[in-house]
Amino acid sequence: MDHRYYDLPSLTALEVFEASARHLSFKLAASELDMTSGEIRRQIKAIEDELGVPLFVRSGTGLMFTSDGKDLYTVLASSFSKASQVARTIKRGGHS
Repeated sequence: MDHRYYDLPSLTALEVFEASARHLSFKLAASELDMTSGEIRRQIKAIEDELGVPLFVRSGTGLMFTSDGKDLYTVLASSFSKASQVARTIKRGGHS
């Protein structure tokens, strides 16, 4: 039974998705996150399975977003950026 407060995939999976989406590459996301490409693919598959939709279209030249993938990336990129700004402010001893 799942009792998460927010109905979201794991934060690790969301981080993997965001990096993959930002680079449009599993290989570059794997390098950034110090993971293997296989681990990245498993995390992406887990998110897609949980959401019930594909987030990327895989092509011979890389990745492209589906419309759902683009929507999720837009929200995550903005949210992660805001959280990063607040964390930097806190680390400097300031207030957000």
